Amino acid sequence: MFLWFRPVLLLGLVCYGHSAMATSGTALDWVDLPDPSVQVFEDPYRDLSPEQFDDVLFVVRMRGRLQQEAGSAEERQKWQELLTETEDALAADGIDVDWLLDQREAVKERRRMAGTKGNPQFDGQTITLAGFAVPAPSDPDGQPVAYLVPERGMCSHMPPPPPNQMIRVRLNGDWTPSYFHEPVRLTGTLTIDPSVQNMMVVDGLMPMNATFQLETERVETLETEADRLEWKQRAADRIRAAGDRKTGGAKASE
Repeated sequence: MFLWFRPVLLLGLVCYGHSAMATSGTALDWVDLPDPSVQVFEDPYRDLSPEQFDDVLFVVRMRGRLQQEAGSAEERQKWQELLTETEDALAADGIDVDWLLDQREAVKERRRMAGTKGNPQFDGQTITLAGFAVPAPSDPDGQPVAYLVPERGMCSHMPPPPPNQMIRVRLNGDWTPSYFHEPVRLTGTLTIDPSVQNMMVVDGLMPMNATFQLETERVETLETEADRLEWKQRAADRIRAAGDRKTGGAKASE
């Protein structure tokens, strides 16, 4: 099974409820969110070893270079020899390079669907899911917004997850995340409602591409003392770095 996601483990954390009304929902894990009907598909590139994949890329580069009629006659002869040698090595491994290259668009579309389509079984259902909250700008109607991702660091120090592993969350106003990647468990109505929003995160502007939206009914923070200390240290580091930039690296008292 070709998976585009990894489940998050939030064990041994202390929970604090932020809603007086206890709302129950179907408990989900992140592996439940993608549409299972498009997760298994033919992908010949997946079966290549790293060396074979590099050889295929080399073939593409050499063919392009030869088509451009660049280089001297001696260089072009050497390129052709290297190209033939690489194609023969791939053929000896049973790899048809021309067929493989013809599959690029089809594989690209299959991968896109695997990473974007949501599981229709949970569309419109009340669910409960744990993850890490990323603060976001409020909606035009003033309702606070956050994004929920399966792993700490995603969308800032790490690449964003596939869209069907990101949830745009409309919060009920009882709680908003106080720092990036605050661990929470959310309960609310989940809908398949694709959206893209460009917003500033730790490392700059990031497109937040989410397949789902969640209207929250209950929020439980899963913060530990270690989380709080880490957040305070990062805040102190950012303030110190900002001061260094303003003073050219010198201490403010100097």
